[in-house]
Amino acid sequence: MKRLSHVISCALQPLQLFQRACLLLLLLASQLYADAGQYVSHQLDGATLSITTSTGKLTLSAHGEKAFAVHFVPQGKQPFPSFALHGEAAGTNVKRKVKLKDKRNQLQLGNGELTALIHKNPLTIEYLHRGKPLLAEAAGVFQGETADGEAVSGFRFKLDKDEKLLGGGERVLGMDRRGYRLPLYNEPHGEYSTHSEKMNYGLPAVMSSDKYILLFDNSAKGWLDAGKTESDILSFEAVGGRLAYLVVAGDTYPELIANYVAVTGRQPMPPRWSLGYIASRFGYRSEQEARDTLAKFEQQEFPVDAIIFDLYWFGKDIQGHMGNLQWDREAFPEPEKMMADFASKGIKTILITEPFILTSSGKWDEAVANKALATDAEGKPFSFSEFYFGTTGIVDIFDPQAADWFWSIYRGLMEQGASGWWCDLAEPEKHPAEAMHVLGSADEVHNAYGHEWAKVLFENQLRDFPGQRPFILIRSGFAGSQRYGIFPWTGDVKRGWGGLKPQVELSLQMGLLGLAYTHSDLGGFVGDRLDEEAYVRWLQYGVFQPIYRPHGIEPVAPEPVFHSEKVRDILRQYVQLRYRMTPYNYTLAHINSTTGMPLMRPLFFSDEDNLALMDNARSYFWGDAFFVSPITDPSVSQARFYLPDGVWFDFWNDQRYSGGRKITRDVDLSTLPVLVKAGAFVPMVQQTVNAASYSSAQLTLHYYHDASVRRASGQMYEDDGETYQAYEQGKYELLEFSASSGGNGLTIELQRQQGEAGYEGMPDARRMHLVLHNIEAEAEVEMGGTSVNPVGTVDALDTQPSASYYDPVARLLTIAFDWDHKPLQLQIGK
Repeated sequence: MKRLSHVISCALQPLQLFQRACLLLLLLASQLYADAGQYVSHQLDGATLSITTSTGKLTLSAHGEKAFAVHFVPQGKQPFPSFALHGEAAGTNVKRKVKLKDKRNQLQLGNGELTALIHKNPLTIEYLHRGKPLLAEAAGVFQGETADGEAVSGFRFKLDKDEKLLGGGERVLGMDRRGYRLPLYNEPHGEYSTHSEKMNYGLPAVMSSDKYILLFDNSAKGWLDAGKTESDILSFEAVGGRLAYLVVAGDTYPELIANYVAVTGRQPMPPRWSLGYIASRFGYRSEQEARDTLAKFEQQEFPVDAIIFDLYWFGKDIQGHMGNLQWDREAFPEPEKMMADFASKGIKTILITEPFILTSSGKWDEAVANKALATDAEGKPFSFSEFYFGTTGIVDIFDPQAADWFWSIYRGLMEQGASGWWCDLAEPEKHPAEAMHVLGSADEVHNAYGHEWAKVLFENQLRDFPGQRPFILIRSGFAGSQRYGIFPWTGDVKRGWGGLKPQVELSLQMGLLGLAYTHSDLGGFVGDRLDEEAYVRWLQYGVFQPIYRPHGIEPVAPEPVFHSEKVRDILRQYVQLRYRMTPYNYTLAHINSTTGMPLMRPLFFSDEDNLALMDNARSYFWGDAFFVSPITDPSVSQARFYLPDGVWFDFWNDQRYSGGRKITRDVDLSTLPVLVKAGAFVPMVQQTVNAASYSSAQLTLHYYHDASVRRASGQMYEDDGETYQAYEQGKYELLEFSASSGGNGLTIELQRQQGEAGYEGMPDARRMHLVLHNIEAEAEVEMGGTSVNPVGTVDALDTQPSASYYDPVARLLTIAFDWDHKPLQLQIGK
């Protein structure tokens, strides 16, 4: 059989008589055929256009003003559910009325700035954004067979000559995925390093340099062909499931992401503690080992917010115990007391779980009795032995009865003191095609398994424990899984330089499609040799990525407290910096939860017309303020990297750089290239041991001044760090900062927006240290029209209600004052 993508070019043209004959002969030879049929009739109902065809029903639903969801249901078939689309009905966010024009050969469906042109015969769709061509189907819906004889169906789209395609999920291929045919089947790639075409979290979606996102809304096994078979064709193919896609437009890449997550769901705010250090390894084998490890963190002044227990919490061996999901009381004699003791020090407990129930586990009979497992063709519990951990069944997470049984186990563990979940092997790692779920075959639902698992935990926890934001660490899911508060990681990466190199690419790719908390096992997961330099570089990079969680197998310890004094001294400073940056990082989380903007941002966001920047997977922005270029090679004494346009300051020594060119910076093992953009506000706090002791009542606010920036602004978001939807409930405060400079000197303005309800622990006032960088000379300071007295040493700043200190060597002007949160203006110089 010929491959799906070998549809002949005559199929893409109007079907005149000769072309129809040509198409018929060739499609018979390849068993491929367009399947949307001929147009029969249509009906517009609110924001949804339904088109009856000779072979089924095609619907186009407007979501917002720049997105259409398209769904084709063949005659005689039941519609398969969407996992990607958010629960809100079509048209909910449509401000303008959807307009339809019926022409002789075409329907025109207008949705704000996005228009769908539906050609009646043949039935294909093209899209216009602001009246200009954006994207067009090449052949509409099609069905056929792959080269291996598998029946598939999907969609084909035209590609522009120079169009770049990002996306596809976790792959190590370079940023531009055009030219690849990628499998859509979530599957682990153990010990990967610098190349991987299939990993734990595939996404059937692309972001185009033409500023659209295209998502194939199908959870089944399939393929994404990004111009591999035919250079000008993008195709999605699957062995079953839902024939649907989502097209999203935007004027800028950030707007494009915002429009996408408005349809697929926004990531809720994480608990504040999740941004701190999470202790983890494979694994802590006893209660005493866990206690001893956390004691080392305290002794060596490493902050820590949580500890993860891997497989050994429910069994002394790797094999034979999966599915027990209850404490091994020999190794952990008093887990309730242990978790309570940890909690008294502000340390959360996270437990690993898997969806597999071994026949040898203590839960097998219970799972069978509760009909919680996927079945075979005869409806009996399905088990299989081709699994490393033992003969097993798998929870049918799509079945509400099975989900309720599974959740009852989690609820009991939370009542004991657990605070979060590590959902491992969620691809699922082994998922035989013969297994049947309530929704269909394993192959039809495979890619949505982790998605549904996260949904079950998220929704049930909010119902039963509404005062706690869920924490769900998971390595696999589907498009839209971010709305269930997941924290994906990049799988079982190899230790050393090869494993470190692709981590920026992996996180950037996932963040572009809503999954902004994608992170790595810092230091690498697998490998029996420690490369000390690579380990240090990896954990340095980790400070400027979403989740800080070193993790790995024996014999190399992932925790820095077990390494040499040299390593500890370097990394202690970085981990402590991570904690001081909590206000900045937490604000990034807020921005993500409201707009979808990722925490790690690609360089092409700074110059959207520079397509070459799309290929840069070496450096990135951490929020708006920071530029980061990790060291991923050994023995580097000079780091060379491209610095985007603008003026930048070295974070460590305030050296000034002009961007738009390649920069060389001397480095040693203690130095990571990090720069701050001129005009940036960076809020920080004093050193803290973890989120439980966090307070921003004493706040240090850095402003990076430069004459090239006449106006600048920044913000800082705060809530109690735990309440779900605190922002939506008005339980928050938002500090707003602005700067302007010119002939009258530098003016800094501060003000606060308070949510209607405020939040518990919200400071009534703050002790501020405003640190102004790049101030050339000591200047007079006025605050609210009153002069601020200078002092002779930085230590004297807090000896009076307001004071200033100028350091001529560092060119830093620090102003200390009490702020009652009323609008305040500071004038520096004239």
